[in-house]
Amino acid sequence: MLDREELSADVEAAAVRLLGCTVEADTPDGTVAVRLVEVEAYRGADDPASHSHRGRTPRNGVMFGPAGHLYVYFVYGMHFCANVSCLDDGDAGAVLLRAGEVVSDLTVARHRRPTAHRDVDLARGPARLASLLGLGREANGVDVTCTTSAVRVLAGPPVDPARVRTGPRVGVRAAADVPWRFWIDGEPAVSVYRRAARAGRLR
Repeated sequence: MLDREELSADVEAAAVRLLGCTVEADTPDGTVAVRLVEVEAYRGADDPASHSHRGRTPRNGVMFGPAGHLYVYFVYGMHFCANVSCLDDGDAGAVLLRAGEVVSDLTVARHRRPTAHRDVDLARGPARLASLLGLGREANGVDVTCTTSAVRVLAGPPVDPARVRTGPRVGVRAAADVPWRFWIDGEPAVSVYRRAARAGRLR
């Protein structure tokens, strides 16, 4: 299991540490696991792109800690996305799980995501990843550092820093140029970068 202390760090460090880790979820179809190849960091009041920018609400409360809990939210009226909380208890921060490579039984994964044309697309993108792992509202607040949780994060060896790439976050209008999207270079499951239409011009 990934140690909670490794996530009780600033969002950039926590995001990089999550790369290469495995998210394992118990679903009605069996256990599904993905190795994280792309993540995206969000912080608190100093990050206008973050859900916690304007303070604590019933929706974003998990972002305020403790570290190591799932923050799941509904987006565009049709998809769920999943984050893992980080930083010290009381300080808002979370890392969005953007993309992963399936490392469990592909037959189960394909059954869960029958619309995926290729295996590389099974968890390529945050909504697909959450759907594959069955992460909906009921998963909000789950402690992913606990062995008895339905969703768990297993520690992988730290990724070689030479393979870690960083760039602007996907689809955000505010703070669009902050390079807090992190991915492992050369991994096919990394999602395609899409800049928000109203994010303004790159500097």
